[in-house]
Amino acid sequence: MAPFSARWTVWGSPASVRRPRPLAKTIPEALFMIYQMTFAVITVALVAGSVADRMRFSAFVWFAASWLLLVYVPLAHWVWGGGWPGSLGVLDFAGGLVVHLNAGIAGLVAAYVIGQRYGYGSENFAPYDLSLAVIGTGLLWVGWFGFNGGSALGANSRAVFAIVATHLAAATGALTWMALEWWSRGKPSVLGMISGAVAGLGTITPASGFVLPWQGIIIGLIAGFLCFYACTWMKVRLGYDDSLDVFGVHGVGGAIGTLLTGVFAAAAVSISPDVPAGYSGLLEGNPPQLVAQFVGVVVTFAWSGGLTYVLLKVIGAFVLLRVSKQAEIEGLDLSQHGEVLQ
Repeated sequence: MAPFSARWTVWGSPASVRRPRPLAKTIPEALFMIYQMTFAVITVALVAGSVADRMRFSAFVWFAASWLLLVYVPLAHWVWGGGWPGSLGVLDFAGGLVVHLNAGIAGLVAAYVIGQRYGYGSENFAPYDLSLAVIGTGLLWVGWFGFNGGSALGANSRAVFAIVATHLAAATGALTWMALEWWSRGKPSVLGMISGAVAGLGTITPASGFVLPWQGIIIGLIAGFLCFYACTWMKVRLGYDDSLDVFGVHGVGGAIGTLLTGVFAAAAVSISPDVPAGYSGLLEGNPPQLVAQFVGVVVTFAWSGGLTYVLLKVIGAFVLLRVSKQAEIEGLDLSQHGEVLQ
């Protein structure tokens, strides 16, 4: 066997960095590695939104490390790396199952295990600074072009189709949520619009590289409608406290988008040198694709939900999951980190 330094030199040589791999035939391996890393990071970050304001930081560090390795990595391999759901034909262009449904289910389970925040249902838990929420949504909206368009792994027509469909779905989701809020509460809100935009973004994610741009409008419309009721009516009926509505927006959106991929997938969009036939859905006479998408949703739900519950219980046996009531009232910025927003 070659010395470690020699092996490292070979791997780290410019030729190695440029060499394409089976999962990334059009871009360098190192670039694909960094790109996939961003998916993993954002998925764990989404789960944190469900338990914000009440989970101890040390417990979340243990949870994040173990959940990433035991839940996220196997699911990402199954769907994107040649595992059995992927071999069944499940389509997930940019993370409807791997990122959004995965994080949404984990967040829902974590919210149930840790419990509601003190004052939930009686106190106002609206965003502290709505302008920051709007700025964050704007950054997400533009960044999503990189996630969805970048999943084409090249500057090509498929990437453009994905970006346009993503933009249309986000805009339609925002308008739909605003209209529903206006109709049901008598007043539209900026918070509602940005929630609808994120719902549209999450829902179009698995379908973005398989559908025509105008179909992104339909997906955004459905996303705004169903995610609105998931975050209002269903959340109240089920009694869980999901701080940032990760399940209602990302979980429900990821599941809906995955199923709608099986409906709207258009073969002409996904034709490439590697897949000359493209992928077609129910509307193009391929009902088995919708069945495969449903299987993917069920598998993700069971895998993420079951293992998340087990991990939280195991970690909770060694480390307290939740801060004290006084620490929660003070705020976790102060009680957990000794920092105060000026």
